[in-house]
Amino acid sequence: MRPTFSFTAAPLNIRILLGLVCALHFLLAAALGLSVDEAHYALYAAHPDWSYFDHPPLVGWAQWPLVALDAPAWVLRLVPELLWLGTALLVYRLAERLQATGSAVAAHGAGFWAVLALSLAPLLHVLGIGLLPDTLLVFFMVLLMGLTLDVMDANAAQRPLPWLQLGLALGLAGLSKYTAILVVPGVAVCLLRAHGWRVLGHGWLWLAVALALVLVLPVAYWNHANHWISFTYQAKHGAGGGWQAGQVLQFLVVQVLAFGPLLLWGLVHTRRDAAGPDRALLLFFAVPFAVLAVLSGGGTSLPHWTAPAWAAMAPFAGIALARAWAQGRRRLVVLVAVAQGLVCATLLGLMFTGGYPAVTTTAGQGNSAAPSNPFADLHGWREAGERALALAAQRGVHSVAVQNWTLASRLGWYARPLPVYVLEDRFDQFDLWAGDLPVGGDTLLVDWSQLGYAVPTGAHGFAGCTLLDTQDVQRLGRVIASFRFYACHNWSGQPQPRLEGAK
Repeated sequence: MRPTFSFTAAPLNIRILLGLVCALHFLLAAALGLSVDEAHYALYAAHPDWSYFDHPPLVGWAQWPLVALDAPAWVLRLVPELLWLGTALLVYRLAERLQATGSAVAAHGAGFWAVLALSLAPLLHVLGIGLLPDTLLVFFMVLLMGLTLDVMDANAAQRPLPWLQLGLALGLAGLSKYTAILVVPGVAVCLLRAHGWRVLGHGWLWLAVALALVLVLPVAYWNHANHWISFTYQAKHGAGGGWQAGQVLQFLVVQVLAFGPLLLWGLVHTRRDAAGPDRALLLFFAVPFAVLAVLSGGGTSLPHWTAPAWAAMAPFAGIALARAWAQGRRRLVVLVAVAQGLVCATLLGLMFTGGYPAVTTTAGQGNSAAPSNPFADLHGWREAGERALALAAQRGVHSVAVQNWTLASRLGWYARPLPVYVLEDRFDQFDLWAGDLPVGGDTLLVDWSQLGYAVPTGAHGFAGCTLLDTQDVQRLGRVIASFRFYACHNWSGQPQPRLEGAK
């Protein structure tokens, strides 16, 4: 009999664990400003469309009702929190189903360890606080594993509902992120392993495929209307630069740090713990992870892109950890869990404090291509947006400008409804929303000390810029960054942004 899927039906230890994690997420969600990616995808919801330059539309659609109601940031963050909670419950349920022994006690043990491994993965907390396309795909990855397992059953395969659910989930995954295509091989191999090639003659299979394709039609329609720019961008982005084995090794080390040894435990012990047709479900981890690891050799894979794959590994990690616990390796399991918990606490603590006490060069000198304090990125942008709105009104200008695209999304969100111009020679979503600053135009230029640029004047900038205000960002009594606001006039239309201190 299939385990019940609900929070209240879960054992007490699961409910306590999930309650504590959700409470922690909620506190951080209320204390932190939107990250660069969060604000970018919130702007998707503020500009509803069939799709977008760099990602499919579901991450914007999911927030649209709340954004339309002008909900505050902490309310927007309830969406990723509910997705994280749903993912954890799906992982618990799947671990129980995959438990090789069939014992109810052992199954609950596997479910607990699977949820604990998920809860102690440092990077997954970031996805649980802020809504990214990966947050959605993590949820749909685990959901698709369960639905695929359903359809692998001969009796369930004779009914239309399991197939329709599978097609619906595949389509929604495709609306979440382009890398959802890497889920398809896992689904296909599982179905072939369970039913053989005769499954290709099954009418319900093709109905599920048709449903998935219909659901992703908005992405194709938008790209057709916009000269296929998303696909062109993703192809170039995925190609990266020259491939280097050292970059793959660096990627793998970062993966262990970002997701933790508890999930890795499932990967190491999976040959012993996975049996029967369920073993094919490991492809939900193996295919995406292998592809992204190879791409990392060209410098194009970011650490959080593998989050759906690691979520797929969580049920197997739960089984392996439960078995290790039952076999008496408790001291080692506890040691690894405590160490991983300390890493999570450190990461979340640094986010809350703005880097204190680990990051000492806090204010930023603007002389490098990356912030000297990455945790400063989560503080001060709401106040900067409010100040930009006030100064723009005082000076009679009707836009905001920045010199790097990573600075645009927070100002675009917090300084709404002012359009944001990105003064660099690249094409991105902001060009679709605002276009280029007109030649001869005036604007309010905003600079951030953690990624500070020289004031752009002369042949490749404005005829002149006047410093209007400087606003410090303080956290725990320390200045961790500052914003500078300039009134700039008569734009040349020839951008060449130059970092402060660069030669």
